[in-house]
Amino acid sequence: MKNISRLLPMALLGIAVLLSGCQGNTRTTEKETDSLTVEDARSIAREAYIYAFPIVDNLRVQHSFFVDSTNAEYKAPYNTLFNIPRVFTPKDRVIQTPNSDTPYSWAGLDLRTEPMVFIVPPIEKNRYWSLQLIDLYTHNFDYLGSRTTGNNGGAYMIAGPGWQGETPKGITKVYRCETAIASAQFRTQLFNPGDLSNVKKIQSQYQLVPLSVFLGTPRPAPAAPIAFPQPLSPQEQRHSLQVFDILNFALQYCPTHPSETELLKKFSKMGIESGKPFDTTRFSPEIRQAMHEGINDAWKDFAGVMQQMNEGKVSPGDGFGTREFLKNNYLFRMAAAVAGIYGNSKEEAMYPNYYLDKNGEKLDGKNRYIMYFPPGQLPPVNSFWSLTMYDASDLLVDNPINRYLLNSTMLSQFKKDDKGGITLYIQHDSPGKAKESNWLPAPEGIFRLVMRLYWPKEAALNGSWKQPVVEKISP
Repeated sequence: MKNISRLLPMALLGIAVLLSGCQGNTRTTEKETDSLTVEDARSIAREAYIYAFPIVDNLRVQHSFFVDSTNAEYKAPYNTLFNIPRVFTPKDRVIQTPNSDTPYSWAGLDLRTEPMVFIVPPIEKNRYWSLQLIDLYTHNFDYLGSRTTGNNGGAYMIAGPGWQGETPKGITKVYRCETAIASAQFRTQLFNPGDLSNVKKIQSQYQLVPLSVFLGTPRPAPAAPIAFPQPLSPQEQRHSLQVFDILNFALQYCPTHPSETELLKKFSKMGIESGKPFDTTRFSPEIRQAMHEGINDAWKDFAGVMQQMNEGKVSPGDGFGTREFLKNNYLFRMAAAVAGIYGNSKEEAMYPNYYLDKNGEKLDGKNRYIMYFPPGQLPPVNSFWSLTMYDASDLLVDNPINRYLLNSTMLSQFKKDDKGGITLYIQHDSPGKAKESNWLPAPEGIFRLVMRLYWPKEAALNGSWKQPVVEKISP
């Protein structure tokens, strides 16, 4: 058929994907690694770790979701859509700062063989939905949804780096991913607990099928199964040199971007190269120690970004987006993955974070706090907003009323003052029955708050709207 994608033959595609991760790289030799100085090892390890962390953490999550069927967080194999007809709770412990506003539908994408097609039904106009497309680097390479494509439904094709061709018949739009492995997540707005059956009905109509199935043409031969490495634990990822071994594995599925040719050439001096094992035994103890110091330097850089965020100099939204938006700022990309991997690009959702109170002190459940919205000063959104509580591990907080967030769908329940303002009570113990409608339960120790603005208005994007402060109140 004339408009059907012209896929590379499977054997050639497998070779192309494998080799593409090496474009611009020099082949690492023992002589090169022997000539690596302590200073170079520390410097390269710092830079490479910042580059690697989001990729490695992404693979950790994908392994638990789409590879390890024994994992409690397992969803489904790659290229299979999995609906979660509920919101996140404290029992969900894989993803940092999980969103509990919108039931999810997840899919891991293996795009080596052929493109995949998402089929979306029409959705009522006032219900927010989105489909976030995330490559292996953790770039949000594109979006479907209320903001970008509307609520009329359609068939949307996701093509990997090996696909060439024109838009096939019946496809609403083609989205191109620069990595052969990716993931996607639907968010479907839940208005209230009684609305869950409506969300389930919408989720049941989401479909994910290979392009050949969508077109009714013969399916190509499948690519060879991927031998995923055993992921490191979140704690191990913070210090282990095996991060670089997993990076080498991942680079096989990440054709080198032209802007990174020289960077990967530099990394190759330390043994970082697509598809090759990262053998630490080839290095002297002094070089290995220097690499560990480089990783420590990377975490110091991360701490600097978080300090800038606390001071309002950096926004959480600065770390989420396309490659073009991030301009290869790998430290911002790392910070975003640590703080909340798979966060939305700021045009889709903004995330004002609260680690400190009005006086610059850490938020702590031993204290009591308020957040006040004057009349007419609620977060400016086209869709909805929420405020979610997280503990020191960035997980949801168990509490006696099973309330993990407050959001704009609860506005009719909130009590207002005489002027129409709203005071939210943020504390461990109940503020009293008369105020419980406005209560967000906190843990006993250190915590943080994340505000989410879905489809923010220009006032939020340009900074003219100022987020409210968290104020400590006397007992």
